[in-house]
Amino acid sequence: MSKRNVVHVEISAKDQTASAKFYQDLFGWKITPVPEMNYTLWEAGDGSGGGFNPISEENPAGQVLVYIDSDDIEADLKKVAQLGGKVLHEKMEIPQTGWFGIFQDPDGNVLALYTSMNPQPNK
Repeated sequence: MSKRNVVHVEISAKDQTASAKFYQDLFGWKITPVPEMNYTLWEAGDGSGGGFNPISEENPAGQVLVYIDSDDIEADLKKVAQLGGKVLHEKMEIPQTGWFGIFQDPDGNVLALYTSMNPQPNK
């Protein structure tokens, strides 16, 4: 079995500050605003995390985007297409962070792939 962990979860929010406060009050998540990216990070007590992105046509309300760890985003996106899925966003860099790509599975579910620039050693 390959280790393809969920590494990030994005929740679309019309007001990131209000959404961050809601989840912080509800779950006790650590909140870190990243204003230069118009983004707010959240981190759960176990170290898992994600962010709040602005609601847009690409990130509609009600959509939660799950990022899966990838050693080779281009190869994974090629395999998505071979398996009947659709590539929605080719590999792109997140400055000083890593790379991502977004795809749709054959049922219409949207997921993302992620490779970190600073991978953590296996625990």
